[in-house]
Amino acid sequence: MANEQQPVNIICMKWGQKYGAEYANRLYRMVDRNITRPFRFICFTDDDNGLLDGIEAQPLPSLELPPGTPERGWNKLSTLAEGFGGLEGEALFLDLDVVIVGNIDELFDHPGEFLIIRDKKFKKRLIGNSSVYRFKIGRYDQSLRKFQQNFDQVKNSFRNEQAYLSDEVHQRGELRFWPTQWCVSFKYDCASPWPLGLFKTPKAPEGSKILIFHGHPLPDEAIEGVTHKWYRPIRPCPWLKNYWK
Repeated sequence: MANEQQPVNIICMKWGQKYGAEYANRLYRMVDRNITRPFRFICFTDDDNGLLDGIEAQPLPSLELPPGTPERGWNKLSTLAEGFGGLEGEALFLDLDVVIVGNIDELFDHPGEFLIIRDKKFKKRLIGNSSVYRFKIGRYDQSLRKFQQNFDQVKNSFRNEQAYLSDEVHQRGELRFWPTQWCVSFKYDCASPWPLGLFKTPKAPEGSKILIFHGHPLPDEAIEGVTHKWYRPIRPCPWLKNYWK
């Protein structure tokens, strides 16, 4: 029975001014509506003001890089640490700006040591999009220590943390991607290219569980139909309000 299961770990990170507490709160509510098993929801943050009571707030972990080294853009690698957040077992990481549109139980049942979205921009390369990834706490601690000890080399060899993370896990033979229809890009999989986008309202593909918002539009912009690039017009998507709340 579900109430006899151990709670699963669902984590997110919030730092700086881009996303306020309302993003973490929405994410928590979306998870709560779309999962049938018990869960812990942990937000690692530099500001826990305004977070809902059901959210466990923990301090944003340091990457322990040399003083003055910018950590922004690499923060997610801290999740690889042994004993991260005092957690054990598997954890599911979710970006704050994803929109959950279906049940996510299967994200904990799908086989694999490490699962991540396949990046749409690099279809021919083994690179993941770290908006949604599942991993075992401490299993990749060596990759974190390698990053800490060779930061300059890593940042010159990899464009971002997800490229480095994907490469490290691939070298272990453990890189696996979510089924294509589960975690989809709003920009590439829901919206239509020009000129169809001028007339066709974006919609979530059948079978999707999580919509990923990278770059623009953000969820609130998609709801209002804010277009940032003429060749990628976005019609208003009021249906998103049913999920992003």
